[in-house]
Amino acid sequence: MADEGGPSVAARDDLAGVVDLFGWLTRAELSRALSELAFKRRAEVDEDAIDAAIDLAVAEYALVPAPDGALAGDGATNRTATGSAPLAVGPAAFPTLPEGAEDLPHILDVPDRGVDREALADAVLDRLREEAVEAITQGDDDRLETFADVTYDVEAWAPVDVDPIRTRILAEVDE
Repeated sequence: MADEGGPSVAARDDLAGVVDLFGWLTRAELSRALSELAFKRRAEVDEDAIDAAIDLAVAEYALVPAPDGALAGDGATNRTATGSAPLAVGPAAFPTLPEGAEDLPHILDVPDRGVDREALADAVLDRLREEAVEAITQGDDDRLETFADVTYDVEAWAPVDVDPIRTRILAEVDE
């Protein structure tokens, strides 16, 4: 899942493809799915690489934490037992299925699940606002440029108004 330079965009899109196959997955379920894929390929499982790939996918909005109100299906009500929010496909993803992933629903035995896109979009917009303010406060121009790109992804992904956030981000980047 990772090369010497870290997880690739393709790896993030593969992660999104696996999550999309189920609707949403907990981090532990996604990690198990990736371990199963590695096993099928007779590759060694690198838990640190899997964690790094998931962290990067979340940081770059390819995967997004799904709030309680956005989840449907078995497991949606007791999801916080692990202490982390389930993950859904985010606005910066182009989900692709990695080789062998079509067998994962049979291997993992995860029930049918769904995501309320409107509730997920609202949560993504809230997160983007908070992280943009934090990056502005810290003067993190690289992160702000990433967020500017994400605003376009969010706009294409969900019917939400990102213009106020984008305007603020671009004003900071252009200073």
